[in-house]
Amino acid sequence: MDAMPPLTHLEARVLAAIERHIRSKGQAPTIAELTADLRLKSKGTVHRYVQSLIGKGRLERQGNGWRGLRIVGLSMPRTSSNVERLPVPYREGSIATISGESNVENPVALPADLEDSGMTTGEFRIPLLGRIAAGQPIEAIEDQDHLDLAAFLIGPDRYALRVTGESMIDVGIMDGDTVILRKQDTARRGDIVVALIDGQEATLKRLGDTHDGMVELIPENKSMTTMRYATSRVRFQGVLVGQLRSY
Repeated sequence: MDAMPPLTHLEARVLAAIERHIRSKGQAPTIAELTADLRLKSKGTVHRYVQSLIGKGRLERQGNGWRGLRIVGLSMPRTSSNVERLPVPYREGSIATISGESNVENPVALPADLEDSGMTTGEFRIPLLGRIAAGQPIEAIEDQDHLDLAAFLIGPDRYALRVTGESMIDVGIMDGDTVILRKQDTARRGDIVVALIDGQEATLKRLGDTHDGMVELIPENKSMTTMRYATSRVRFQGVLVGQLRSY
């Protein structure tokens, strides 16, 4: 049998933290729990190391999401839970939570008229000083301007949701991110939308084909499958326009 590739120092720390959580909680940690346990600031860094551990054969996925992580060769402890997920009442002006998985614990309750929710635009700008390369280096060019955050993030048709789950990680939408949406009940193929299913379950997905009376909702996670619903069961609540993350 071929020897497993050696681990870097941080890979070993990540693997040890996952094993610790499994042994104490009976399940794998979420990306938020793992990031906090490791005292790191970036969930993206944690995600990269987990993917590296999967590639090295130390971790595997069984099912969707971070709870489906398993350490190769480690038996899962048998635990039972008596905790129920209770609905959280909607409070106008608060940031709701939407799942990045196939479903959501609670429907997203939007104000009937976002124009009356007290949100206004104003002087909310930061300097835009130029461009920086994320690929090949480019010449640094100073280009003094301002980026109007108010026009982008704030307005009578904007609202925010906090993401839970990992179904959109392949487009950089991570568990714990805040997404900014434009309230609208129509969408085009390719849009990332908030879709309400049967008036009860909301989800953040990319809109696929809509034909033959069916709607495709596509997760941006290679380990998950496309969801298909009759058009009568789906109502759009908004389209993604922005995303926020703290480091």
